[in-house]
Amino acid sequence: MYRIMIIEDDRGIAQAIREQAELWDLQVHCVENFRAVTAEFAAFDPHLVLLDLGLPFFNGYHWCGEIRKVSQVPILVISSAGDNMNIVMAMNMGADDFIVKPFDQSVLMAKIQAMLRRTYDFSAGVPVLEHRGALLNTGDNTLVYGDRRIELSKNEYRILLALMRSKGKVVSREKLMELLWESDSFVDENTLTVNVGRLRKKLDAAGLTDFITTKFGVGYLIR
Repeated sequence: MYRIMIIEDDRGIAQAIREQAELWDLQVHCVENFRAVTAEFAAFDPHLVLLDLGLPFFNGYHWCGEIRKVSQVPILVISSAGDNMNIVMAMNMGADDFIVKPFDQSVLMAKIQAMLRRTYDFSAGVPVLEHRGALLNTGDNTLVYGDRRIELSKNEYRILLALMRSKGKVVSREKLMELLWESDSFVDENTLTVNVGRLRKKLDAAGLTDFITTKFGVGYLIR
């Protein structure tokens, strides 16, 4: 079942789209916290985003840019600001299509179905993991936080992926060393310590202080 995320602060419009989309067997999530759209995006991991431009706190252009930092998911802008300037700006920010309000629900559904066919007949969505506003893109092994894109080594990525998949739980040093064995010919306690240390320095430099917690004699966790 395809997942559709609606970023629209008009609850009436969002609910009308949800009801129509569910008739097409689409799973729908309507954004609730317009200060933390990327966190909800990462948690829901949608196949397509419907995005209004006039939103509280940050406009649709902002969130379009933030989503594009971590994902190539199709974005369909829905807005009453349908003049050429806004359409061009939306496309330049990374939107894939634009539909002007008010629109016919059948036309919207046709556009959604066409975008899903074009995108997922040929490629699959790339999962994104989120914690404390940091987004780990499993497609290109990068971590995005604010305006910073952090390039991770293969080992740093494996460590962070394991920790973010187990948020709030300790991942043992033994488990992490098993993961690093997949990329290195030999891994010992010191190798793991060095890699965690390098990862922490990169996170600290990006403003993610105390992102990884050490449980001495056991392992590491994020929370």
